[in-house]
Amino acid sequence: MSKLFNNYLRDFIEYLRIEKNYSAYTIDGYNRDIEEFFLFINEQGTAALDHIEYFDVRLYLTRLYEKQMARSSIARKISSLRSFFRYLVREKVIKENPFTLVQQAKEAKKLPSFFYEEEMKELFAVCEGESPLQIRNKALLELLYATGMRVSECAAIELKDIDFEMSVILVHGKGQKQRYVPFGSFAHEALERYISEQREELMKSVKKHDYLFVNHRGTPLTPRGIRYILTKLISEASLTGTIHPHMLRHTFATHLLNNGADMRTVQELLGHAHLSSTQIYTHITKEHLRKTYLSHHPRA
Repeated sequence: MSKLFNNYLRDFIEYLRIEKNYSAYTIDGYNRDIEEFFLFINEQGTAALDHIEYFDVRLYLTRLYEKQMARSSIARKISSLRSFFRYLVREKVIKENPFTLVQQAKEAKKLPSFFYEEEMKELFAVCEGESPLQIRNKALLELLYATGMRVSECAAIELKDIDFEMSVILVHGKGQKQRYVPFGSFAHEALERYISEQREELMKSVKKHDYLFVNHRGTPLTPRGIRYILTKLISEASLTGTIHPHMLRHTFATHLLNNGADMRTVQELLGHAHLSSTQIYTHITKEHLRKTYLSHHPRA
């Protein structure tokens, strides 16, 4: 790829980081999607940005479909590239956005997957132990389940964000929005034990910092590091099916609603800007009620 393209991509990434305030994880996705497209474009012999046409875009989409890529993944790539070319038009680098005419068929929204309470017990069981990392992992899992925060939000938590007296935590959400989320006695106990007994032990060989969760070297845990830990715990618990760490957030919301919490409260706790984002969980709770009814009513 040309030096000029790299400069434009770097400027776009800065725009996403500063003006759009996107997370590092989201920005990495944009960067990867754009670079993959331009590797393909170079293979086709198209040298200049303003030479890319709708026909090139269709060729690229054909390549993605030939790879049998998931429609959701293709839709994400189109969105990333459409945004990049829109930025180039805005900056007067090119005249037209070749992705303007691309329409991606929308998939029916899938219901969020979640863990049942028995599955959560299995997850917590694999965290039991006396080693520093086991104590840290239990605190991490307890906090995520207690608050429903995103993995990226969890990585950003500092010691000063936790109020043990009130049992609330200040979460730094998307778009620089902040919210206070309470946590229960199990998370309270696990956090206090981790901070008082093991955090300093893990950090003994590095310069002190205030981030709550640290890795085995004592440096702050990244979102990727937290995902790795959760994936490993899920694997050790031998839970079946398609599982991903974000399910803890879905589980938090689903269990609250199943136990009588109101929608607005759950929306606020999750940090959703719109109630419609939270309402998808009502479909899960209705399905849960239906299955419970069919399983237990004598004339179902």
